[in-house]
Amino acid sequence: MAAPAISMPSSSSKTESYVDNKRKEDIRQANIVAARAVADAVRTSLGPKGMDKMISTANGEVIITNDGATILNKMEVLQPAAKMLVELSKSQDAAAGDGTTTVVVIAGALLKQCLSLLSSGIHPTVISDSLHKAANKAIDVLTAMAVPVELSDRESLIKSASTSLNSKVVSQYSTLLAPMAVDAVLSVVDPAKPDLVDLRDIKIVKKLGGTVDDTELVKGLVFDKKVSHAAGGPTRVENAKIAVIQFQISPPKTDIEQSIVVSDYTQMDRILKEERNYILSIIKKIRATGCNVLLIQKSILRDAVTDLSLHYLAKAKILVVKDVERDDIEFVTNTLNCLPIANIEHFRAEKLGHADLVEEVSLGDGKIVKITGIKDMGRTTNVLVRGSNQLVLDEAERSLHDALCVVRCLVSKRFLIAGGGAPEIELSRQLGSWAKVLHGMEGYCVKSFAEALEVIPYTLAENAGLNPIVIVTELRNRHAQGEVNAGINVRKGQITNILEENVVQPLLVSTSAITLATECVRMILKIDDIVTVR
Repeated sequence: MAAPAISMPSSSSKTESYVDNKRKEDIRQANIVAARAVADAVRTSLGPKGMDKMISTANGEVIITNDGATILNKMEVLQPAAKMLVELSKSQDAAAGDGTTTVVVIAGALLKQCLSLLSSGIHPTVISDSLHKAANKAIDVLTAMAVPVELSDRESLIKSASTSLNSKVVSQYSTLLAPMAVDAVLSVVDPAKPDLVDLRDIKIVKKLGGTVDDTELVKGLVFDKKVSHAAGGPTRVENAKIAVIQFQISPPKTDIEQSIVVSDYTQMDRILKEERNYILSIIKKIRATGCNVLLIQKSILRDAVTDLSLHYLAKAKILVVKDVERDDIEFVTNTLNCLPIANIEHFRAEKLGHADLVEEVSLGDGKIVKITGIKDMGRTTNVLVRGSNQLVLDEAERSLHDALCVVRCLVSKRFLIAGGGAPEIELSRQLGSWAKVLHGMEGYCVKSFAEALEVIPYTLAENAGLNPIVIVTELRNRHAQGEVNAGINVRKGQITNILEENVVQPLLVSTSAITLATECVRMILKIDDIVTVR
């Protein structure tokens, strides 16, 4: 019987190799799904009619907010790609201060479109490059739509700040907080650097009690603490000469651990007498300069002041505010236009700040210290925020921060743009037309980018309880007829000229959201494997 023939592989089959792309596709898909889950979590909080989130932390703290950055910051996100959306929200908060929910929702919609494009067989690199092109085109379109604004036009600035506050828990107080935010930012703008605003020059002091209506802008300094008057010192000083000190008015301690054995009362008297003389000598030097108000930095190593030193300071008619935080020293000295004093030997009259009045004021259950009428005051300001409970107080602070950031955006880039989903629909329409001119896969990707931007007006309508399909279709129709500023008026439940309704936002918020969302999506697209290092 003949042996069976054995078929040998041809020489060409030796060069063939099997490449497993399934794993790469699975990882890319898992990343996109996880990131979209994060975007979906905050989507319901978008817009003036958006819902609020109650966040309960591990240590029992409860936060009620609809600020996208705060919600995502408090969420425990474990998946690496999903963490990128949390970082995206932080980036938007740093760049523009507002639009933290918008940027995440846009990123989620782009990822959904990318998943569809990947399943059609388009390579991630082609999608990534097309998104980059579309984002650049979108910035040009937004810039062409923008309306220039001057800092002297206070009404336009207030309208913009009001729009950012309208979506917050404290939206009913926007008529009070918006002008306050505008005045606060304009008061710290340096004429030498007209395009730069440092929000660290605006200090927000929170005080429990009262309502948000009692919030006020203080031209001077506010300390959320009372005067140290344990020994009956003054609580009100006119024509104040103020010193900010970073040393202690208390007996010195040795650098080493040791104990002193006192064998009789005469030795104890000597110790106490030396301590009294040491403190007295310091206070005499302070009094000699004419200083009558002391702001004492919080001390870590030993008590900044003792009962004995407070007693002598009260005798010398010096008002004392102790435990000023180390981080606040720079703000305090900039405001008072004085120098911090680190040693009693450097205590000079020329290092003091001058103010018309320093007084302790009762507020609700607590007390605060106010310094007003400061001579040669630095470009700083204080906002005293009030609230009936801690949750309202914290949310009022976050909302005010967003409003301040919006005004800061207008100082650095002086252009306004309509809100209410108008820019997104106009972008979608113009990019859709541009996609038809492009060839091949690129046009297909740009068209998907244009469709993704419709998520903003769709979500605004959905959160306002309107029919999103009807509203977005009507919006497309109005924009096709040339109504560039037609947007969703959630109060009237219809489409109106949103610019005439005073719903405006800084151009920087929209351009930053588009740019950052596109960058994040491009980065997630390029990931094809996750390597865990132990």
